[in-house]
Amino acid sequence: MEYKYLHTINYPSDLKALPLEALPQVCAEVRDFIIQQLSQNPGHLGSSLGTVELTVALHYVFDTPNDQLVWDVGHQAYAHKILTGRRERFHTNRQFKGIAPFPTPAESEYDAFIAGHASNSISAALGIAVGQEAKRQEGEEAKGKRRVVAIIGDGAMTGGLAFEGLNNTSMLKNNLLIVLNDNNMAIDPIKGGFTQYLLDITTSKRYNKWRWGIYRLARKLHLINDSNKGQVQRFANNLKAMLTKQPSNIFQGLNIRYFGPADGHDVQDLVRIFQEIKDYEGPKVLHIITKKGKGYEPAENDQTTWHAPGEFCAETGERLKAKGERQEVLWQEVFGEQLLALAKNDERVVGVTPAMPSGCSMTIMQKEIPDRVYDVGIAEGHAVTFSAGLAKAGLVPYCNIYSSFLQRAYDNIIHDVALPKLHVVFCIDRAGIVGNDGATHHGLLDLAFLRPIPNMAIGAPMTANDLRQMMRIAKDYDGPIAIRYPRGKSVNRTDLPPIVLGQAVCVKPGKEVAVLSIGAIGNTVAEAIQSMNIGKRNLFAHYDMRWLKPIDEYILKEVVENFDTIVTVEDGMIHGGLGSAVAEYVGNRSASPEVGRSASPEDGRQPRVIRLGVNDQFVEHGSTKELYELLKLDKEGICESLLQALEQ
Repeated sequence: MEYKYLHTINYPSDLKALPLEALPQVCAEVRDFIIQQLSQNPGHLGSSLGTVELTVALHYVFDTPNDQLVWDVGHQAYAHKILTGRRERFHTNRQFKGIAPFPTPAESEYDAFIAGHASNSISAALGIAVGQEAKRQEGEEAKGKRRVVAIIGDGAMTGGLAFEGLNNTSMLKNNLLIVLNDNNMAIDPIKGGFTQYLLDITTSKRYNKWRWGIYRLARKLHLINDSNKGQVQRFANNLKAMLTKQPSNIFQGLNIRYFGPADGHDVQDLVRIFQEIKDYEGPKVLHIITKKGKGYEPAENDQTTWHAPGEFCAETGERLKAKGERQEVLWQEVFGEQLLALAKNDERVVGVTPAMPSGCSMTIMQKEIPDRVYDVGIAEGHAVTFSAGLAKAGLVPYCNIYSSFLQRAYDNIIHDVALPKLHVVFCIDRAGIVGNDGATHHGLLDLAFLRPIPNMAIGAPMTANDLRQMMRIAKDYDGPIAIRYPRGKSVNRTDLPPIVLGQAVCVKPGKEVAVLSIGAIGNTVAEAIQSMNIGKRNLFAHYDMRWLKPIDEYILKEVVENFDTIVTVEDGMIHGGLGSAVAEYVGNRSASPEVGRSASPEDGRQPRVIRLGVNDQFVEHGSTKELYELLKLDKEGICESLLQALEQ
């Protein structure tokens, strides 16, 4: 496609200079640009194709960045990035040292708030709106009145935080505009009653169009003003309920003015609506209907696959397979196949996922035993507590949540699962470095935040067979148990001893330095040691700890008594994880004689512990190869650290 306008639009001010009639062509060009770019540099395609018209209309009407747009689920925001000074660099999206995968204020003043996880836009936007109004009233805000818009959708309305934000929005004085992008999708189709509720609202399109027309006329005739709008609104809601024999919708019930539903792909109509309601006093919701993947037939027809399709041919829609034939199965596939096997042999086994059945491969079980798989929507806290209820009822729930998303359910884990010691199996996918989605999605905190929780067992498999065995052990464990594993290809290795709860294993004996690893990064450690020359290779002993909790103190005792140097390796934060656990054991052993004797009773020395992992930082985006190299947790980096440990 030849671009008539896009190459002239660097910032929203350039967009505003165009006539309204040009906007449909602008949208077509932005959509084509996204398709062409993502065909070569993979990213989140479907969601951003569905928000092109919305984004163009928002930047055409609102005075960004003075007016602030708070995006929810940042993979809706590619068009936003393109129109706000990042078009020329968009080919670096999600790449190492390139532009960020999601909106972040650190990158652009047009990004009002970080948007890596779902359901936070209403709360954040409300805080910004209320805070700005408070500063304006105190005379501290030089820019005067600023509008704030929250754009929520792509499944995010199923999250509890969104409803908490809505509730508070109805209680505080504010002029927040909430745009509800209703596409009935997250990654997979959205589940739950609220989705059906939105569908019910859209079926009353004639009524809403009529009401919107009456409202505009009444405002022009001054029959409705800011002082009486609440009474008029309540009367209208009651009248509608009486005539239709249906209650007011949830937004109206919270005294939040509801507009819509509107066609989210009619850019000129969206401009008209935004111009009319942008200065309306009080909180308001504009409900728009969009289609995920809009304008690209393959993405419209298979919205789950084309959420993030990888490389593809833009002209034909053919997805390009990665170079080389994949031999190993993915970690998530190992989980999905093993879950199905367990469920077939034990009717108590059920699966729970917060809107990620395809991402975690729970679809494998869902296809064969659909009534025992529960997709609860983007609601991690609910997924955990729901699993606790299932366990209380005598079932064995395998609750699969990505590591970075599990952070959102921390209190639920502690209060609802660990405290009553309920039998919930947490299968923590995407643990460690996940790659191009960056800091919001890396799973680096789970070992550290789970280890202090009483009653919780924590395992991390080094191989695919280890994951299968840990899942079998977890089925009959008495209490909560977590199993964490990374994204990507699993390692098929069968020469290691069977998994036993709380027991580590010596992968390779050695003489001088003990290397203790946990999880899949142990394979990189094994490669690093193997790559050293024969003489140095035999100096390093390698232990796969397997379980962070209960940790194998018999192995630790053996290591402490036989080595002067211990190196721990983990793909997580070094503060609180395996390295901390080993250092605590060594320190407690030295300080408390009753625990056992020190490593060298003759001179009172104790072994030094060198911890390899992620230090006190958020890790940027890039490929896993680039990031492990950056962190010196790749084979070469680990070799370098081991040699330094040997020489010191």
